[in-house]
Amino acid sequence: MEFRNIAIIAHVDHGKTTLVDGLFKEAGTLERGQQGSDRVMDSNDLERERGITILSKNAALTWKGVLVNLIDTPGHADFGGQVERVLSMADGVLLVVDAFEGVMPQTRFVLQKAFENNLRPLVVVNKMDRQDARADAVLGEVFDLFVELGAEEMAIDFPVIYASARNGWASREEVTTGDNMEPMLDAILEHFDSPNFDLEGPLQYQVGTLDWDDYVGRIGIGRVTRGVLRQGDEVRWFTNAGEKKRGRVKELYRYAGMDRVTTDKVEAGDIASVAGMEGLSLGDTLVEMGNEDALPPITVEPPTIEMEFLVNDSPFAGKEGTFVTSRQVKERLERAAIMDPALRVTLGPSGGYLVAGRGVLHLGILIENMRREGFEFAVGSPRVLLKKDENGKTLEPMEEARVDVPETSMGKVIEFFGKRGAEISDMTRQGLRASVFFTIPTRGLIGARTQVLNLTKGEGVLTSIFAGYGLRTTDIETRHNGVLVSSDTGQCTTYSLRNLEDRGVFFVANGTPIYEGMVVGENNKDNDITVNIVRAKKMSNIRVANKDVDEKVRAPRIMGLEQYLEYLDTDELLEVTPQSLRLRKRQLNEKTRLRLMKSKETAHTS
Repeated sequence: MEFRNIAIIAHVDHGKTTLVDGLFKEAGTLERGQQGSDRVMDSNDLERERGITILSKNAALTWKGVLVNLIDTPGHADFGGQVERVLSMADGVLLVVDAFEGVMPQTRFVLQKAFENNLRPLVVVNKMDRQDARADAVLGEVFDLFVELGAEEMAIDFPVIYASARNGWASREEVTTGDNMEPMLDAILEHFDSPNFDLEGPLQYQVGTLDWDDYVGRIGIGRVTRGVLRQGDEVRWFTNAGEKKRGRVKELYRYAGMDRVTTDKVEAGDIASVAGMEGLSLGDTLVEMGNEDALPPITVEPPTIEMEFLVNDSPFAGKEGTFVTSRQVKERLERAAIMDPALRVTLGPSGGYLVAGRGVLHLGILIENMRREGFEFAVGSPRVLLKKDENGKTLEPMEEARVDVPETSMGKVIEFFGKRGAEISDMTRQGLRASVFFTIPTRGLIGARTQVLNLTKGEGVLTSIFAGYGLRTTDIETRHNGVLVSSDTGQCTTYSLRNLEDRGVFFVANGTPIYEGMVVGENNKDNDITVNIVRAKKMSNIRVANKDVDEKVRAPRIMGLEQYLEYLDTDELLEVTPQSLRLRKRQLNEKTRLRLMKSKETAHTS
């Protein structure tokens, strides 16, 4: 049977997953229960809620007798580790580009990875139904990107399909509105060759990504690059770290639509899933017994951000979570690191665990998944991972970033990033919006997305990709204001909120359970102050006119998980439970905090 193994790559929100839906529907692949649903590849609850792809996924469809294995990849830079490793299973890529936004930071990243894997692209200009579509200009940007990435030969004559994934059509001509997705499926068969692998040679198979099933455990997903992989085979097993083992293929699957189906064999060129081999990991190679020709290991770029995960020790510990012990948290983190090699888990200095990843969103998704599973724990503030060069100088991770804002907000945004160590490389204008391109230390981006939204009244969009390491520069102040810290335990009262509202903005509302040391708001000034937010109004039997009228206070500032993570300071923790997110000081007692602060100041001056 003929195969095509195609990865779909794009910047976040350029319509990649909706495009896959259209291809499935055109090929008649969807099961009856999936008919009429959208974004079927985004099966994770968080993916559907946020409208982004987090986990790479495999699926297959059949078109004109050819089996097309589709590999959906994440578009957000924080999940770049998923992109890197699944491209080893592909023979070509669909590069999806928004007809208005054009080339974005992640477009460059995913295309560069495709070229490093010697994959030819089919460019899909999506969202052609937009009123502001500018396909010609976007194709010019794609051409420039090809040349910049050293693919001059491909840039001369790359195939292009125009599409509106939302409206379910594709066309080979910019001026023609299509009727269905047939032209794109035909183009996939026409422009990509069937993988030319040796069916008769000895087995060779490499794990390109991992999945988990509660019944069979760890599942390795990869492509058979030579020979035939059979269920029950005893194999020679080379780990990505270079160890040699023996194993047996207990469970073998291939893809049909969105489902894994059991099979007795998978031939060279096709994508297979292997289960029942304890310890199978990314990059591992399976070969026939007696063979020693393992494939080169798969490398993943190192993490750039680290956070501390601790057992929750607040006064409310254990009240809302199911899994609360150190052992339970450790096992869950280790499982996450197995499934996502872009995560790294090590023992922390305070009895907790240091979890490193690609960015705040990357770690935030892990935290959100854990709390939904019933885990309760605390996390510290994100911090960048530094390293030394050959001369002993400190290097820090850098990002290439782009911010798209209304032109009226551009001055404020440039000033903000200037204070965070950004070096502006370019500025462009399109209508009433402007785009600013710059290089910035990763630590300068912590909390920046929230600030951009505030400065642009919700209209700014910040995107970035990892750009290597640069010399560490001066300190960057990421939070200007101090916080309001509760001095007592109890329930928040309207009376206290009303009397204290001139001090700052509160994060809690009337009736919220409060404990000593909990951060309840942001101070108007740059220092932390302790407040009694649980004080109740003293009752008397004397009625005074107008005194019993309900007191009204400003609504609290509501923050999501990522906003809390970006807001955290080094002396604070975020308490995470299935029901609540609570900001708190590491040291709950005020006297203890002051004593520690004085001892640090003394040590610094001595």
